[in-house]
Amino acid sequence: MSGLLLRALRAALPGAVRLPAVRRLRTAAPRPAFAKELFLGTLRKEEVFPYPEISNEELEEINQFVGPVEKFFSEEVDSKKIDQDAKIPPETLKGLKDLGLFGMQIPEEYGGLGLSNTMYARLGEITSLDGSIAVTLAAHQAIGLKGILIAGTDEQKAKYLPRLASGEHIAAFCLTEPGSGSDAASIQTRATLSEDGKYFLLNGSKVWISNGGLANIFTVFARTEVVDKDGQLKDKITAFIVERDFGGVTHGKPEDKLGIRGSNTCEVHFENTKVPIENVIGEVGGGFKVAMNILNSGRFSMGSASAGMIKKLIEMTAEYACTRKQFDKKLSEFGLIQEKFCFMAVKAYVMESMAYLTAGMMDRPGFPDCSVEAAMVKGTNEILRMYIALTGMQYAGKILTDKIKEIKKGNVGVALGEFLSKLRDMMGRKVDYGLVGDRGVVHPSLQESGKKLEENIYYFGTTVRGLLSRFGKTIVEEQLVLKRVADIVINLYAMTAAISRASRSISIGLRNHDHEVLLTNIFCTEAYFKNNYAMAQLEKYADENLDDCIKKAAKQVLEKRAYTCSHPLDRTF
Repeated sequence: MSGLLLRALRAALPGAVRLPAVRRLRTAAPRPAFAKELFLGTLRKEEVFPYPEISNEELEEINQFVGPVEKFFSEEVDSKKIDQDAKIPPETLKGLKDLGLFGMQIPEEYGGLGLSNTMYARLGEITSLDGSIAVTLAAHQAIGLKGILIAGTDEQKAKYLPRLASGEHIAAFCLTEPGSGSDAASIQTRATLSEDGKYFLLNGSKVWISNGGLANIFTVFARTEVVDKDGQLKDKITAFIVERDFGGVTHGKPEDKLGIRGSNTCEVHFENTKVPIENVIGEVGGGFKVAMNILNSGRFSMGSASAGMIKKLIEMTAEYACTRKQFDKKLSEFGLIQEKFCFMAVKAYVMESMAYLTAGMMDRPGFPDCSVEAAMVKGTNEILRMYIALTGMQYAGKILTDKIKEIKKGNVGVALGEFLSKLRDMMGRKVDYGLVGDRGVVHPSLQESGKKLEENIYYFGTTVRGLLSRFGKTIVEEQLVLKRVADIVINLYAMTAAISRASRSISIGLRNHDHEVLLTNIFCTEAYFKNNYAMAQLEKYADENLDDCIKKAAKQVLEKRAYTCSHPLDRTF
């Protein structure tokens, strides 16, 4: 009976606004990758302007869902108790299941709510108000069952998705191991095919597994022996659906974390676990690709979740700042406090804009490549920065290499195009991507921000070209360079999302659209100057670049494994 309330609300919608079951069926041709094209200095404005909109039918449907979920989190979720007890109470879990929140993106035919990425992001704003619940739900459906959803067979979907949608079964994603964190390709868990070829014997341990102690169904990645096309036996990663009931599945005690304490995180061990051959996800040896597709498709929801949390924090802190007095003035009257609220609002607006732009792009017909955009939206730790930069650099490098090959073959058209491009740069090219002006897609109140974006994109393309020329394939080792590249392209995507959204808001007359324009112009001005400085640092022999000094200082510390400076009280006499 899970999801009964929300499905009842959906059924109550007038016939004219009922959504077809195939709402997100994609039959169009593959779409170009917006973020990857930025590395070439290309702006595909048709991909991001105008800002994505959902239909009136979807809007009415999501509004029907939002009310009950907000009411539940307001009245039934005790976040303080969840954090203190380090456990989500059974009655709270039951409430989440009854609302259908364990099956938000599972199609209706399998008992889920069948929400689009945009609708999923909207509910994610609410579920994120409790971090433990947000992690539990995300681990279940953003990654735990996602492999079945995007790469599973019809038989696998029919067998597993209904009970995962209802919450009767909970899913977990098992990739990380004691000796394999960010380097997913180095996992050691092994699956050995039985002599009769009917099942695999799974052995190994996984760590930091969200829902590890709750899950009935695990998506597990293990090494398997595969005969390649040359007839050689090789180790390749394979993805499996593993049921706890298969036997040999145990878990350690829950980790006592510093935050999100109510989510279950633990080690999971597999000892001679018999996994039927039909429980392979995708192809034997194709597990790494499955893992990357799962992670790429699941990241985007973190943006709306984070924006939801920030918006709630703004409400709470603004109430305090407007009532608390010091020195006979409210805190809200102090300039430094005002600055904090301004930049909280800017960050919330930009994160929200990026999240819903990405979700809207993912919901479009065709097969949009949003892997880089989704990584940007999730957040910017070191690993994702490297992924963003290297993916874009690889994309640009391949296209530029193909151009060089064409020139060497005597392709006059390509050679002339390159010559004219360099000539225009030498003469002081006027950058114009069609964002501003009489035929531009940016609202006049955002013209200056649009010009800044155009200029940044163009010179980012020339910067990337220079880096590829200077470093070639060794660019993969230049992490400080790649960090700056990632920071620039993240800013470019953020600027694009904010400008596109604010242009739409003012054009259709949304309330407080002038506030959106103000936040966008603040962000774009700051980002523009940060981008220019970062690109200056990336120039060869740039005075602004301290990379060699940074590496030297780090080496001196790491050689001694300690802080090496003399104490200020030391002396030589």
